[in-house]
Amino acid sequence: MTVMLCRNRVADFSKWKAIFDANLHSAADAGLRLTNLWQDLADPNNIFFLFEVESVDRARAFIEDPEAAKVGEASGVLDGEWHFVTAAPA
Repeated sequence: MTVMLCRNRVADFSKWKAIFDANLHSAADAGLRLTNLWQDLADPNNIFFLFEVESVDRARAFIEDPEAAKVGEASGVLDGEWHFVTAAPA
């Protein structure tokens, strides 16, 4: 299974979360299913989240869409990163 591990540093968690939740349907349309959301204990505006990925190509198109950048900016994302990962063999 492939997942997308993301980190966002945001200006205000509450504002970010409201906009993030309002846009989860768009992520679902791109084949992304949110499975976990965490806040850093030392900095609650540093957010980590995990999506299950149906298609890396569709997920990449979604996150690289200029509209996604507009949503990120509106929600107060200061910086972030994402990685497509899969379980390593034991």
